[in-house]
Amino acid sequence: MGASKHVIVGTAGHIDHGKTALVEALTGVNADRWEEERRRGITIDLGFADLDLDDGLRAGFIDVPGHERFVRNMLAGASGIDVVLFVIAADESIMPQTREHFDICRLLGVRRGVVALTKADLVEPDLVELVRLEAQEFVEGSFLEGAPIVAVSAKTGAGLEELRAALADAAREVTAKSARSRFRLPVDRSFVIKGFGSVVTGTLVAGAVSLEDEVEVHPLGRRVRVRGLQRHGEKVARADAGSRTAVNLAGIDASELARGMTLSEPGVFEPSTDLDCELDLLPSAPALKHGSPVHFHIGAAEIEGKALLLERSEETGQRIRSLAPGGRAFARVRLKEPALAVSGDRFVIRRFSPVTTIGGGRVLDPHPPHREAYAVRMARLRAFASGDLAKILDNLALTVRDRLEATDVVRRTGALEADIRAAAGGLLVVREAPLALVHRERLAVAQKKLLDDLAAFHKANPLLAGKPRGAVHSGPFATAPEGFVEYVIASLVKAKKVAEDGELLRLATHSIQMDAEEEKARNAMVNAFAEAGLEVPTLKAFLPTLPVDAKRAQRLLGALLREGLLVRISVDLVFHRDALQGLLAKLAERKAQDPRLTVPEFKELSGVSRKYAIPLLEYLDRARITRRDGDARVIN
Repeated sequence: MGASKHVIVGTAGHIDHGKTALVEALTGVNADRWEEERRRGITIDLGFADLDLDDGLRAGFIDVPGHERFVRNMLAGASGIDVVLFVIAADESIMPQTREHFDICRLLGVRRGVVALTKADLVEPDLVELVRLEAQEFVEGSFLEGAPIVAVSAKTGAGLEELRAALADAAREVTAKSARSRFRLPVDRSFVIKGFGSVVTGTLVAGAVSLEDEVEVHPLGRRVRVRGLQRHGEKVARADAGSRTAVNLAGIDASELARGMTLSEPGVFEPSTDLDCELDLLPSAPALKHGSPVHFHIGAAEIEGKALLLERSEETGQRIRSLAPGGRAFARVRLKEPALAVSGDRFVIRRFSPVTTIGGGRVLDPHPPHREAYAVRMARLRAFASGDLAKILDNLALTVRDRLEATDVVRRTGALEADIRAAAGGLLVVREAPLALVHRERLAVAQKKLLDDLAAFHKANPLLAGKPRGAVHSGPFATAPEGFVEYVIASLVKAKKVAEDGELLRLATHSIQMDAEEEKARNAMVNAFAEAGLEVPTLKAFLPTLPVDAKRAQRLLGALLREGLLVRISVDLVFHRDALQGLLAKLAERKAQDPRLTVPEFKELSGVSRKYAIPLLEYLDRARITRRDGDARVIN
């Protein structure tokens, strides 16, 4: 059809007020799909039809059942609507399901609509005007205040053109759902088409999907292929957010699919059983007690759960145990089965007995921490409640243990990485791909942690040049991601607060502190091993000759080993690095002539006895400078 904008129009209203007949009068389609519905004249499940409202503007109708027994079916279709066609019969006016459906539309965040006074041909004009006044009073103060109220007759056709024009005006005001988001499609129907296989339908609430795309079925976690697409009944290569979409899936049996599941971009989202929410209780509902069981409706899913109130009384400091009618509070809904949700998704809750709608609201954080301080929890919930991605990022980056992974933000908000980057102006990028962020305050805490650790190390080890990098990773940052630790080190090196000496880290202001005796002992050790060449004394024999006690002698030795001036090749043998470099130079010359040499040849080359030759060769083997080949060695 070439339509450039698609909107979803959902009916709402009491049973037998003429919703299905009105949709048929507008579209020519009887939305009652089941034989039982047509035989009984009562809508039981969702029905669908399409209508071109204007040039470039097309409406997909979702016709919902009005009977109180089928409100759960009504909810499965109502979550994706842009415009409500609110139906009130002129011969009955406002009835119980009129009120409940109206409450549901408000709770689901519907912002636009048109009121249709149906069956206008059955009553006198004066009564139609009276019902009009009652309708105006009923919607006063709501999103439908000031909306067109059109008297119509599906039977005679009176008022249909006016209604169609009013729907077109409302549809034009709808802000198009963004295709610049992660693909999600809640499934409200699943069936089999002979020759094609498994098909699911739903309102595409976010992103876009194309032929041959791989999608994930939640909560199954199955990845399947899109082999066919229809948008509002037409075959297409791509469907965008805001359209009624049918998806033919390859790689899954229809028996595995059901209403309430969700298709999404693969590997992005994760279902959850704990959802932190902003909950509104209807004024007509009874007080909601902490832990009350509820029917939780989100997307096309209905899941049993319980509502846990999260706030505390300002007066007593104790958890609020009950939410009063008409109240609003932060709550955690704990579900018996996982649901796929992202921040901002709307939901409805219904009580168990009697089964009536009592409230709803919006999901704030679908993956909340299990343990956190109360003040931290409230700050997190307020950040999510703001709907401002920058505030959400700032909060999460401030409270996360080390760095904030963009993948975690995506699964909680559905945001694109490009939007996360744009909103993260106050955060530091510690890794480009996959994107990871750190809050400046968290970085400052980590920097202080490292500086304090190095200061403590220097105090305990004044004769050591620095702390090995590996010891930093396994010490104060043992549980931190390696990339984060390296970022902290690099930031302090750049700020010239930390210096790197090979694999050693030290405070930039640190230098080895030795008294006169230690300085004398250190020089004696360096000179002795430098002069000894490759025929060095054993440590067991040499260390007691130094003018310091055994403990300080070991510290001096450790410092020289860390500096690389001395190199340990066995428990009791160390060599000056210059002596070993000289040996390596001789081996390089020998390799050019003949890379193979025996132990006697090595003894002659190095000028040492067997006492030193064997430990030296074993050291060279470990260092992969030589390799053993029978009784000989080959120089690598």
